[in-house]
Order: sequence, then C-alpha cells, then structure tokens
Amino acid sequence: MATDVQVALDRSSPVPLYHQVATAFEAAIRDGSLPPGTRLDNEIELAKRFSLSRPTMRQALDQLVQAGLVVRRRGIGTQVIEPPVRRPLQLSSLYDDLIEQGSKPTTQLLEFEAVAADTDRAELLGIKEGSPLQHLRRVRSIDGTPLAIMENWVPADVVQLTPEQLKHSGLYDLMRANGVDFRLAHQRMGATVADAEQSALLEVDEGSPLVLMERVARDSNGQAVDGGHHLYRADMYSFEMTLVK
Repeated sequence: MATDVQVALDRSSPVPLYHQVATAFEAAIRDGSLPPGTRLDNEIELAKRFSLSRPTMRQALDQLVQAGLVVRRRGIGTQVIEPPVRRPLQLSSLYDDLIEQGSKPTTQLLEFEAVAADTDRAELLGIKEGSPLQHLRRVRSIDGTPLAIMENWVPADVVQLTPEQLKHSGLYDLMRANGVDFRLAHQRMGATVADAEQSALLEVDEGSPLVLMERVARDSNGQAVDGGHHLYRADMYSFEMTLVK
C-alpha cells in the first residue's frame, strides 16, 4: 500500500483541504510515483496520517475517483488505475487507439461463434435475414484493468476470423490485413448502467455508469462490414471531438 505520498497542507489557504490532498495524490499518480495497481491505505489511516477528519479524507478520495485515477473495489480497497482513455472520434478500433497512446491492451475472448442474422442484425447491416455472421464478444483491458465489453457482428463473406487472431490483434487491423477497405461509419453514443454480468466483467459496482457506443462500418462499396455494440467504463473512458463552424 502507498504510504509515502508527501502532502504539504496549508490550513490557512482558501483551497479546501480535501482538494489539496487530492491534488498531491493526483500529481504522484501522474508522475508515476503511484503506478497503476498501487493500493492506497483506507480513509481512516490516511485521515490519521494527515491529521484530517474522515469526511475530509473521503472527499479527497471521491475527487480521485471522479477524475478516473483510482477505483474502489470490494475486498481490495482503493487502487490506482491508468488515467482515463481519451479517444478521438475517428474510424479506428479501440485496440489501435490504445496502442497509439502507448498502452498495452489485452483481450479476453468471451464468445466466438457462427450465427445466422436475425431480423435486427439483418436490418442493421442491410443483409438478408439468415445470412451467415461471425459473432464475437470480448473484454478489452489495459494493464490488467477491464475497460470495455466489445460485441461485434461481421458478415462471413467479408473476412474469416479465428479466436487466436482476436486475442492478439484489433478487429479492424485484422480486417484491413484481409483487404477490407473501411470508408465510413455511422456511430451512436449514449449512456447506460452496468447490470450484474457487466459489472462482474468490468469490475465495477452494479449500476455504475457506462458509455454505450453502437457503430455500423462500411467499405468503399457501401457494404456494411461490421456492426458493433460496445460498453465502456465511464470512469476510464471518454470521446474527444473538434467542432468547426
């Protein structure tokens, strides 16, 4: 557990004490003094160390949670995580974006099966009902911390995938390597909350906020080549965009 963070409190300052503590911990997290995976002492011990009230220390930890720098896990306590992933809106996969940012993504393959397109999938992808699809569902993590549950439906005539490939590469990289020419995508984003299964997979409390993203990607011929339904931890993930008039 972390016990050596130096916090110089100025009790005469108009800056609240909880914010001073949170700022010191944030600096230690961002400069690597408290690397991802570090467990912090509980709020009672931290409050004693810095001669603060327990509610003040709780506010400081709450601020770190809201900033996406630490998480609270039952049975583990408060733990430092990677700073939130800020992803630009572009036609790329999460795997590609994480690699570009210097992270080390890993993939847990939950499902990989051949299915026939039901009414909803057929309408989504503009194909005939019953057409063969590859259905894949994965958990994407960075440095051991789950970030996203990713579910995709890929037409079988677009590319043939294997479980081994999906464990070690991004979906769009694999598809491009097989000649798929991505050209455009329609994407919808929203918010939802984690159910029991999702909370277990993402290691968050049930009811925690999640970012929802649904996408249909098309190639240069206008054919739908992928339909995606992805859920991201809201405490670790955000989209960035530039708006121009």
